Amino acid sequence: MKYKNYIFDLYGTLIDIRTNEWSAQLWKKMAILYGYYGAHYTYKELGQAYGSLVDKEKRAVRRRHPEYTVIDIKIEKVFRRLFTQKGVRPKKALVLEVCEVFRCFSTKFLKLYDGVTELLDTIKANGGRIYLLSNAQRTFTENELNMLGLTPYFDGICISSDEECSKPDSHYFQILFDRYGLKKEESVMVGNDFLSDIGGAADFGIDSLYIHQAISPDINGELRATYAVMDGDVRQITKILFG
Repeated sequence: MKYKNYIFDLYGTLIDIRTNEWSAQLWKKMAILYGYYGAHYTYKELGQAYGSLVDKEKRAVRRRHPEYTVIDIKIEKVFRRLFTQKGVRPKKALVLEVCEVFRCFSTKFLKLYDGVTELLDTIKANGGRIYLLSNAQRTFTENELNMLGLTPYFDGICISSDEECSKPDSHYFQILFDRYGLKKEESVMVGNDFLSDIGGAADFGIDSLYIHQAISPDINGELRATYAVMDGDVRQITKILFG
């Protein structure tokens, strides 16, 4: 086996997902939910406040981490401030529940790609270790990993909202490698984004496998992957890595 460590992106690589976080219907529902707890907004006011608070939190993260080129935020801070700026002091459990409701209302569908379970089973059967390196929100992603049965496969998980750093920043790759004692020559990154996953892996100095899916960003420039699957067939990853 050429690699010991298999590092996966999540959305667009293992999970097929479609979301819409800016529909009027979503924000109408969220405004009702906030109103239940005394934080009264019109739906347009709530959407605008959300966008403004996201931008404010991004600026705060950049001040805390000037060394990061690509940052992320903890979205639960935004949902909490949507309460507090209306004079409501929510408990932590309520904020997390609101995050979950938002994700549920904004998700059109969520499923594993065909062949994912077989791929992960093959890696485990061959003694490989599986890691997640995802640009994502823990308040959303943790539930989805559990729901789709992926959590037990991972030997280590890094989620960008926890670290306030995102791919393709090499700092984020380094966090994973330091935390779990990984070696570059023993590792391969698998992802569907030519820049975040593949460009990030190349800059960090590890091999990579690119898989093109319907939600993959357009390839604008050199695809710096060691291997590539251009038809979205996850089963081809198994063939490439394990023959």
